[in-house]
Amino acid sequence: MAGLEVLFASAAPAITCAQDALVCFLHWEVVTHGYYSLGASDQPGPDDKKSELLPAGWSTNKDLYVLRYESKDGSRKLLVKAITMESSMIINVLEYGSQQVADLTLNVDDYIDAEHLGDFHRTYKNSEELRSRIASGIITPIHEQWEKASSISSPHREFPPATAREVDLLRIPPPHPHTSRQPPWCDPLGPFAAGGEDLDPFGYPRGGMIVDPLRSGFPRALIDPSSGLPNRLPPGAVPPGARFDPFGPIGTSPSG
Repeated sequence: MAGLEVLFASAAPAITCAQDALVCFLHWEVVTHGYYSLGASDQPGPDDKKSELLPAGWSTNKDLYVLRYESKDGSRKLLVKAITMESSMIINVLEYGSQQVADLTLNVDDYIDAEHLGDFHRTYKNSEELRSRIASGIITPIHEQWEKASSISSPHREFPPATAREVDLLRIPPPHPHTSRQPPWCDPLGPFAAGGEDLDPFGYPRGGMIVDPLRSGFPRALIDPSSGLPNRLPPGAVPPGARFDPFGPIGTSPSG
């Protein structure tokens, strides 16, 4: 805990109760996370200055301690208020920019030996636990909320660098290389093959003009040759697989 003993020695004349010692520890923890102290009031004053030491008059009010801080890079400002409630201390922190708040309640007797305030080595107890509670209860939440608010207010998108083809809009794209894969359509049989289906109604071997439901190439139900006739055709009148135009609508029985 480098620096805490020096800070305690500089503030020793103002440390007269256990709450003072606890605020001194709190101040040291905030400073170690990259902050400077500005003053001991909730409003800026002419005597404000950046310092790692406690500001003048910080322990005047034993019931309410007020401290202001600014991060070393100037991006965040904190308002810290510590309220004494019997043997407990309620610490409230406000980040000015994002208006995010964090709260922490500590039992003073768990961390301060009020009978040995004049001896630094005996004043604090459970120091590592106290550091952990301050960091996890105040510092970390404020930083996380501030970073989240900053990312929402100023979203940053990264784009890959543009290629030469994208930059030069007048550039003619190179032709696609030839591949061995052929187009999905078939080549004509000859220069005079166009219109062959019209000239050959029966369409051998490529199909013709006549609509043949028996050879449409799609799944079909069995067609009754007698469909649309008042009576059924005699057996063998239509050879199996013969090409013919139906006499009537497909699916109607002779009786219908």
